[in-house]
Amino acid sequence: MLLTEDAVYIFQQAIAAVQPAVLLQSKLEVKSGVLYAEELPFRLHPNGKIYVLAAGKAAAAMALATETIVGKMLSGGIAVTKYSHGLPLQNMQLIEAGHPLPDAQSLIAAQAIIHFAQQLTEQDVVLFLLSGGASALLADTPPGIALFELQQTFQLLLASGATIQEMNTLRKHLSAIKGGQLARLLMPASVITFAISDVIGDDPSIIGSGPTFPDTTTFADAWTVVLKYHLQHRIPNSVIQHLQKGLNGMIADTPENDDSCFKKTHYFLLGNNGTALQSAKNTAEKLGYHTTIVPRHLTGEAKEVGVAIVQQAIGYNGPRPGCLLFGGETTVTIQGKGIGGRNQELALSAALALPEHSNLVILSGGTDGTDGPTDAAGAYTNIEQMQQAIQLGINATEYLQQNDSYHFFEAVNGLIKTGPTQTNVMDLVIVLIP
Repeated sequence: MLLTEDAVYIFQQAIAAVQPAVLLQSKLEVKSGVLYAEELPFRLHPNGKIYVLAAGKAAAAMALATETIVGKMLSGGIAVTKYSHGLPLQNMQLIEAGHPLPDAQSLIAAQAIIHFAQQLTEQDVVLFLLSGGASALLADTPPGIALFELQQTFQLLLASGATIQEMNTLRKHLSAIKGGQLARLLMPASVITFAISDVIGDDPSIIGSGPTFPDTTTFADAWTVVLKYHLQHRIPNSVIQHLQKGLNGMIADTPENDDSCFKKTHYFLLGNNGTALQSAKNTAEKLGYHTTIVPRHLTGEAKEVGVAIVQQAIGYNGPRPGCLLFGGETTVTIQGKGIGGRNQELALSAALALPEHSNLVILSGGTDGTDGPTDAAGAYTNIEQMQQAIQLGINATEYLQQNDSYHFFEAVNGLIKTGPTQTNVMDLVIVLIP
C-alpha cells in the first residue's frame, strides 16, 4: 500500500500548489493605495471603484483570496461557481450553477453580470477571475433558443468526444458574453483578467470560452465542429438556424484583437497544469523517486491513452524507484450506459493492460476533484486490485465497454475522492515504478 499512499500524496501536493490563494499572492497586491497586477500599477481615480467578477470551479476561492488582498478597496462583485463549491464571501454575491451542462442558475448568473456591467464607468477597475468550468456556469441563450435546447446541444457534444477547443468554439457562437463579448459589455471600465488554465497550451481564448479575450474563431469554425461530429441532424433546429444566420452574416461574429473593447483589458495567467506537474515532481523526488515529467500532453481517447501509459511504464529503464508524470486532458466517446469519467476510464484501461506480475501503481485524477458526473476525482490501479476483481467475479472488460469505470473502482476500493478542490488545471497521471 505504500506506493498507493505515495501516489495519493503526490496528487494532493500537486493540487495544493495550484490553490488560488497561493497563485494570487504573487500576482496581485495593494501598496500605498495602488493596485498592482504582476507589478503593473493601476492607480485608482478618486471616483473609481474596484469590482470583482469571478466565474469557474475556482471562482469562490479566487474571490475569497482577492477579498483578502484588496481589502477595503473592494467595492463588491459577483462570483459564479459550481454547486457545492461556494465559500463564505464578505463583499460579493455568490451564485452556484450547473456543470458540465448549464442550467437555470447559469442563466441567472449571466444576467446578473450583464446587469452589473451597466453600472461601470471609465474610472472603475474590474478584476475578472476566470477558471475552468466557466463556460457552463456562466451561460446565456441566444434569441429563439431555449435552455433545454442548449443543454441538448452540449450533451451531444460531450458524448461525441469533442475536444475542449471544439466545445468552446461552438459555445462562443451560442452566446453574447463568451468569445470576448464580456469585454465589450464591461466597457468603459479597465478589465484585469487573472486566469487559471484548464486547457492544453493555455490559450486565453479557450479558457472558460475567453469572455474577456479576443476570439479568432468564427461561425464557420463552429459549423465545422457540428459537421465533424455529424450533429447537423441531431441538435435542435433553433441552434442550426442561429448558426446559419451567423454564417450568412446576419449575426455579428465574436470580436477580434483590433476591437476597441480590448483597449483597456489586461490578461495574466496565474497557473496551469505545468504548475501542478512541477509540484508533483518536487514531492516525488522528496519521497525518493527518480522523477520524469513526460513532455507530451495527454490527449485522445482515455482508454487508448491508458494502454499507452502502461506500455511506456513497462519500457522504463531509468533508475529506480521511478516516477512518470503526465498532464493534460483526454476524452471519452460514450458508447455504454455506465457511469464514470475520463480519469477513471483511463485507469481502468490501464488496469486491463497491466502484465500479470506487474508492480506498477497508476493514479489518474482531475485536479478539480470531479471526474465526469461522479463524486470521485479519479482512480488508482495496480495488479493486486485486478486480482481482487477476479476474486469478486467482476469482469473489468465489460465495465470498460459500458463506460462504467466508477462502479468497477467502487467495488475494488480504487476511487480517489477529494471533494471540491477549489482549483482546476486539467488532469494528472502518476505512475510509480518500484
